[in-house]
Amino acid sequence: MTTPQEPVEAAEAAATGTSALVGGVGGAASGGRFAVVGVGPGDPELVTLKAARLIAAADVVAFHAGPGKASNARRIAADLFPAGVIEEQLTYPVTTGDTAHPGGYAGAMGAFYEDAAARLEAHLDAGRLVVLLAEGDPLFYGSAMYLHDRLAARYATQIVPGVPAFAAATAAAASPLVRQTDVLTVLPGTLPEPELARRLADTDGAIIMKLGRTFPAVRRALTAAGRLDGAIYVERASTPQQRVAPVAEVDADTVPYFSLIIVPGDVRNGRRTRDAADPALHAPRTSVKTIEDSAVALGGLTSGAIAAPPPAALLVVGLGPGPDRWITPEVTAALADVNHVFGYGPYVNRVPQRAGLTRHASGNTVERDRAREALDLALAGERVAVVSGGDAGIFGMASAVFEVAEDPAFAAVPIRVLPGLSAVQAVAARAGAPIGGDFAVVSLSDRLKPWSVIENRLVHIAQADLVLALYNPASRSRTEQIGRAREVLLDHRSPETVVVVGRDIGQSEESLTVTTLGELDPASIDMKCLVLIGASGTRVGPSGVWTPRFVPEGSA
Repeated sequence: MTTPQEPVEAAEAAATGTSALVGGVGGAASGGRFAVVGVGPGDPELVTLKAARLIAAADVVAFHAGPGKASNARRIAADLFPAGVIEEQLTYPVTTGDTAHPGGYAGAMGAFYEDAAARLEAHLDAGRLVVLLAEGDPLFYGSAMYLHDRLAARYATQIVPGVPAFAAATAAAASPLVRQTDVLTVLPGTLPEPELARRLADTDGAIIMKLGRTFPAVRRALTAAGRLDGAIYVERASTPQQRVAPVAEVDADTVPYFSLIIVPGDVRNGRRTRDAADPALHAPRTSVKTIEDSAVALGGLTSGAIAAPPPAALLVVGLGPGPDRWITPEVTAALADVNHVFGYGPYVNRVPQRAGLTRHASGNTVERDRAREALDLALAGERVAVVSGGDAGIFGMASAVFEVAEDPAFAAVPIRVLPGLSAVQAVAARAGAPIGGDFAVVSLSDRLKPWSVIENRLVHIAQADLVLALYNPASRSRTEQIGRAREVLLDHRSPETVVVVGRDIGQSEESLTVTTLGELDPASIDMKCLVLIGASGTRVGPSGVWTPRFVPEGSA
């Protein structure tokens, strides 16, 4: 064992007779030394040489264990413990959310980590080398990180990485996880089932951790995402008890916590979707029109050829401004019947994932490209929906779809627009009845029209004394438009004009502010706001804001 003055690197050197490299050490330079060591997924032979040297030089070895259970970390590393080493078993008070602690599960675990840190502090203050064992890798869903959080700032600390469980699992399954530009997502099985399904549908390869009681919901999410076939279950990877099986064949009642699921990036619905050795599988998708053109060039389709399916109707739907309860039954039914959904990422994410549904999320400035891709698929006979927030016909995707559909190539594609609750309706309802009379709607975004046009329209609306709803009043890159709009309106409206600002209406952090045009602070407006500028007759009453339906003779 080392003396109290020896640093962690010196302890390694003393254990091996060689000089060690300095690196990964932080915290204070006095007192004992703290090492957080990954011991891998289960096979003692997967413990790294660096981890073995530190364990063999330790004064104190600490490890976690479940209530009434032996420590897996200790089992892996026990043969490396030096004679006379002090063992500190840190036994969890609970392993699920069920506890009598007044602070619930989080309170019970917080108290446990504080107590565990105090126990290790006593050894560190005595100048000892304390090695905390961590299964897999210490900073990958590991309990050791919580003690590291509490101790690293005050003691010289080193972290030694370990082989993570998913690396051992993919080796056990002999399954390539991701290739080339595939995206890998690591997901906890404790996620809500719809969210897990959405993320599984949106990624290439995936690892799902934290199974046990969550397994039935995880399997349902895999089914909804169309990823069940090809998903591989691995239990206790790299140990003698290792088990590998298709997820579809696993009995949920037999699944322990120490298991995970591999979703290979190149397998969807049980079929390989790409192969690095087969360039043909990387070729661009062949459109129906290309097939038809090729057939014409070859003298037409033969009598035994399969004719292209007729075009399907393209649906353009509004999802409302936020809450699922504001989505219309018509839209819900339509989305349950399509095979493809296109839209801006946050809107696509609101569509529940299910088996047979492919989601095509894209950025906020590629509306024409999005519309063309959707029309291409509808032309090929696929059932497709394009989604927008609010109402698709109000600054939404409906106009973009019709714009692209002017191309004669899409003349055969029927387009149906399904209305949705608009943001202006939602804000107005929260406020009362501010759009009970005539009103106008303007977007302050100058991405598709020059500011001079916006300003001219604001002037005429102000002169006409209409209630005005301002969409897109600000964004990260557009912060000055709302201030300029306020100045234009003040040239024609009283500073006492009623203003309503609705932010995140329908969401958990919604707010509604009633102020005046003179008092409106442009700096308080962001991209989540909709601003209503009242008419001269708009009033604030005890029950809310409202605009009279009656307009006197001679008014603007």
